[in-house]
Amino acid sequence: MRQIFALSAAVLLAACATGSAPDATNVTVTTPAGPLAAPSRPNAMPADLSPEGVKAADPYLWLEEVHGDRALAWVNERNADAHVKLEEDRRFETYRQEAYAILSATDRTPIPNFQDKAIYNFWEDDAHTKGIWRRTTLASYRSATPQWETVFDVDALARAEGKNWIWKGADCLGSDERDCLINLSDGGKDAVELREFDTHTRQFVAGGFHLPEGKHRVSWIDHDTLIVATDFGPNTLTESGYPYIVKILKRGQTLAQATEIFRGAQGDGGYGVGAQVMRDPDGKVLATVIERPIDTFHAEQYLLTPQGPKKLALPAQVALYGVLGDRLILVNAEDWSIGGQSFKAGSLLAVPLKALTGNAGTLDRAQALLFEPTSRQSVNSGVAGYARTVVLTRDRVVASIYDNVRGSLVSFAPGRTGWTRTNLPAPANSSVNLVDASRQSNSQVFYGVEGFITPPTLMLGDVSTGKAVTVRTSPARFDAANFQVDQYEAVSSDGTKIPYFVVRPKNLAMDGKAPTIMYGYGGFEVSKPPAYIAEMGKLWLEKGGVYVNANIRGGGEFGPNWHQSVLRENRQLAFDDFAAVAEDLIARGITSPQHLGIYGRSNGGVLTSVSITQHPELFNAAVIESPLIDMLRYPYLPAGASWIGEYGDPRIPADAAFIARYSGYQNVNWDARYPRVYVTTNTGDDRVHPGHARKFTARMMEYGYNPVFYEDTSGGHSYDADPRANARRWARHYVYLAQQLMDDTPHP
Repeated sequence: MRQIFALSAAVLLAACATGSAPDATNVTVTTPAGPLAAPSRPNAMPADLSPEGVKAADPYLWLEEVHGDRALAWVNERNADAHVKLEEDRRFETYRQEAYAILSATDRTPIPNFQDKAIYNFWEDDAHTKGIWRRTTLASYRSATPQWETVFDVDALARAEGKNWIWKGADCLGSDERDCLINLSDGGKDAVELREFDTHTRQFVAGGFHLPEGKHRVSWIDHDTLIVATDFGPNTLTESGYPYIVKILKRGQTLAQATEIFRGAQGDGGYGVGAQVMRDPDGKVLATVIERPIDTFHAEQYLLTPQGPKKLALPAQVALYGVLGDRLILVNAEDWSIGGQSFKAGSLLAVPLKALTGNAGTLDRAQALLFEPTSRQSVNSGVAGYARTVVLTRDRVVASIYDNVRGSLVSFAPGRTGWTRTNLPAPANSSVNLVDASRQSNSQVFYGVEGFITPPTLMLGDVSTGKAVTVRTSPARFDAANFQVDQYEAVSSDGTKIPYFVVRPKNLAMDGKAPTIMYGYGGFEVSKPPAYIAEMGKLWLEKGGVYVNANIRGGGEFGPNWHQSVLRENRQLAFDDFAAVAEDLIARGITSPQHLGIYGRSNGGVLTSVSITQHPELFNAAVIESPLIDMLRYPYLPAGASWIGEYGDPRIPADAAFIARYSGYQNVNWDARYPRVYVTTNTGDDRVHPGHARKFTARMMEYGYNPVFYEDTSGGHSYDADPRANARRWARHYVYLAQQLMDDTPHP
């Protein structure tokens, strides 16, 4: 941290009296590099908040040129500095080896997927750093030594084609799921190249479907037909770079020959138009629904009929999960009334399709309502690593339900008088995550249970009986015997109670000296329940650290309202929640500002950059990873405009006014006591532009601070390039955190 001489009381009083910042021109500052002259303004906020004014006031626009020569030269210089500060630390190699041992371990649980009467899994290890897609039988998978057959080898393809291919999943057709569309990313970007693959012959299909790199939205209709939303040429993408036109593509056709069936508008927001083809367990198409996003969270839904798309009478905020019988399974993210019934936001519903096409009549509430949440409950809205929150078997709906950030797995069976609810076995006070369900089976579902200090256990449940068996439990990756987990609540600025978890030694002395990492996200209705984070346990807890998970507003822990309460002009409340948790930790004596650091990535980068600029007195470290930070220019940095529903639109004066009050990039202040922060991003990130991280670092340096910056060259936003790169990434994180929070001597 740099040394700063205090401003005189007279200057401060004058500033308060006039409502302006103190005149810093006569104040001298000492930094590790020596005396520094004050900049012309005490912070970087433009006087003119119009897009033109913001742009004109930004001296670092050149860092937005992802592959610009000047920008990359700057990146290389900062990376060299980070190498010295982090990778030459005596702990780095040990941390790297420990992280790599976890990430490449061959005894970890292979995540199963039901497919083609088999169990499929994507696997990475020391011999397959890019991964193999493989399969086995269910009986073999449940054995101690499954016998795997390789279906697709990404490493072999990358070597043969000289490309840095990264696996991004496969979409497979119908009930046999033999025909698959494999998604391959060059370097880990969200944009993928799509190729048709036959899982029986284990070959790409000669003359099969093939789409060039893009952010495609593709589904199978039948063996010879796809429904496609993609880049069809000039003026066919929104300003965020997502498609707004849907076409039918027949086998043998080029994209130019595809037949248009739906068109949104170029000004649409969100993540692009797309179609869900909903089938019965035997592969028959029951409904095809086209979603047209209006903004980040609001969308129109259209049923594809022989006469063309027909708009459905659905709420603007809704998640669709498929069709069971004649009923569309959904969760409404806003209060909704239909057919004489009203449903609270966050309810799990089964609504007849005919009721959504103009023939609602009067709904039978018992037949339509599966689950209605209380104020502290939710249908799980998404956990890192698990994409499924509601799934269908042949005749049931299965959902992950959370109560005060503790999970359960529930199956719902339809009957004459309503839905029968059956809970599957799960330990108390744990996360419960759906892994996969067999649509062809009446009963089978894989799910995982885990906790902060409890390794994941994979269960195979029978939803018809409510029973389950343990398939395998992951080995412990760190010694958790002397740790315990507590859940507390902090009170935010508006009186709202904010829950948080603390993972700490059982014998922790409440003297404020515990080195503590506080994690937060707080956006996009993404829940952050307890999770077994092996790298954190090994590289932090075992070294004497404490870990805190803050369930601030903006997430989905308590349903849609928990998220929606901090959108747009109310965003400051999420930052207040995070600060309240920090203050509560300090008040309890768990830690102190000298020993408290924060970590967040992506939307969590907004949180951490704002937390540092608003409350530098609370923290001595911040890992700001893959972040949004320049919130006055984010719509201009792809794919920023897709998030306007979350943050507001800074191109609108009223929105710019409330965004400017917190935007981390513009609120860097020259005379604040910021800690030395660690900012890291990825050149290949095409979701959150690396310019955010670069410019924030440059601005911090301009104002006399000494941030550490590192930019990876592959992996994209998901950092899924290979375990070797990921091991180095985690080692850098924890070396930095140890330097800031554990070491007695400040680091330059």
